[in-house]
Amino acid sequence: MDSNTVLHELAPVFDKQSRVLFLGTIPSPKSREKGFYYAHPQNRFWPVLAAVFGEEIPQTTEQRRNFALSHGIALWDVLASCTIRGADDQSIKDPVANDLSIILNHADIRAIFTTGKKAAALYKKYCLPQTKREAIELPSTSPANCRYYTLERLCDVYRSALHTILL
Repeated sequence: MDSNTVLHELAPVFDKQSRVLFLGTIPSPKSREKGFYYAHPQNRFWPVLAAVFGEEIPQTTEQRRNFALSHGIALWDVLASCTIRGADDQSIKDPVANDLSIILNHADIRAIFTTGKKAAALYKKYCLPQTKREAIELPSTSPANCRYYTLERLCDVYRSALHTILL
């Protein structure tokens, strides 16, 4: 599979009531196709959050947006653009960071979470110098991470991370 330059075209999801910010690396091909975050049918982000909050799994883009906002969750990605092969975060080259002040200046974000090691590393290198705010690395909800993290284990980690802020 060839590498392609990808421009982040999804708007950040947040409002004044957002208290936590989840950052991935850059939307996957399936998320870009569907026009929303964590849209791959095998990605466990939405099932994990639904379990953490004891709710039904949101299925549509509108349901997912409403779910996030109703729970004080903001969504975006570390990168505004990069060269990447498919959805392989390890192949990322030429990264350009998003300007997180768009969210941080307009919402009372109390914690920043990255979803996966690559998002954490990119945040630390490209965003931390501007934000001066540490991010908490959470495990990826990607289907590629299934052998390391069961759904139950992911739920436990995410519940623990969100407990003092949102639950």
